[in-house]
Amino acid sequence: MSFEIFLMAPPGLEPVLAEEAAEAGFPAPKVVPGGVTFEGGWPDAWRANLVLRGAGRVLARIGAFRAFHLAQLDKRSRKFDWCAVLRPDVPVRVEVATNRKSKIYHARAAQQRIETAITEELGAPIAPDAPVTIRARIDDNLVTLSVDTSGGLLHKRGAKEAVGKAPLRETMAALFLRQCGFRGTEPVLDPMCGSGTFVIEAAEMAAGLAPGRARDFAFTQLASFDAGPWEALRAALPAPRATDLRFHGSDRDAGAFAAARANAARAGVGDLVDFRKAAAGDITPPEGPPGLVIVNPPYGLRIGQRKPLFALHAALGRALRERFGGWRVGLVTTDAGLAGATELPFLPTGRPVPHGGLRVTLHRTDSLP
Repeated sequence: MSFEIFLMAPPGLEPVLAEEAAEAGFPAPKVVPGGVTFEGGWPDAWRANLVLRGAGRVLARIGAFRAFHLAQLDKRSRKFDWCAVLRPDVPVRVEVATNRKSKIYHARAAQQRIETAITEELGAPIAPDAPVTIRARIDDNLVTLSVDTSGGLLHKRGAKEAVGKAPLRETMAALFLRQCGFRGTEPVLDPMCGSGTFVIEAAEMAAGLAPGRARDFAFTQLASFDAGPWEALRAALPAPRATDLRFHGSDRDAGAFAAARANAARAGVGDLVDFRKAAAGDITPPEGPPGLVIVNPPYGLRIGQRKPLFALHAALGRALRERFGGWRVGLVTTDAGLAGATELPFLPTGRPVPHGGLRVTLHRTDSLP
């Protein structure tokens, strides 16, 4: 059985995820708004959850039909082959999105029709905290049904417990690392590391560790799940790669890098990382070859907070320009003025990316002189 598989990505980072999917061997990934699609079967959806670092969710598009009014939606939902996907003993929840091009515009009423079809035709209970979610999108009177094969968002790798005040999701960190040209073959340093997201993600990439190796997925609760091939897929993962590289984080908050150390140990990369207390302006390059400095500094969005950040960014930029020749830099910020305060030779930027209600931009350099 082949169907469309949708990989969710932050708007603006879809091409980066498509590149990762292509490198991972998924066939002909196509960039679409909000993600990437490709044609595949259930084992492809399982593997995407297991190995892709940048995908936020993996949705399986399980069917579509036209519906111009609620009675038609009810009738066609009842005829849908739910038993091919869902189990009658596993609770389900339904989410519906509609648009103005559709004659069915009341999402809650549409949701109720689909829920009733599932309970009366299949027998599966409906629950708000169900492990399986059916997502229906009604666009130009076309009802597209998808099942969320991931469950919890995929940035939840299963290892991180301690997080900072404004954590960057691991999926977004992985895509920013990739945008900076990182492929696991050079050291990485984050001079404001917080809970260690960039550093730990880079170390996992260098070690060849699958991001989904330590968590569960919703697809194991579907009728289409087969434990044998899934276990074979997990068993076929390559062994962790040995590497001499080290990945470095520093922060002026001792509590932050203590939490980062604990997160790294849970992720299985504690021996590849080094965290220490240091102000951003006091950083020095570690021994060994140059690599990538990547940082997500404070944004200073509250009144009175922005002005001190210019001095912080200026001190960081001065340290990088004076001491980090041969290194590349990636800086994530909401404020181009703060990026400019570093006086670093940034390349032209791409689209801003939504992050926690804000829009952030990755500023990148080539190797510093």
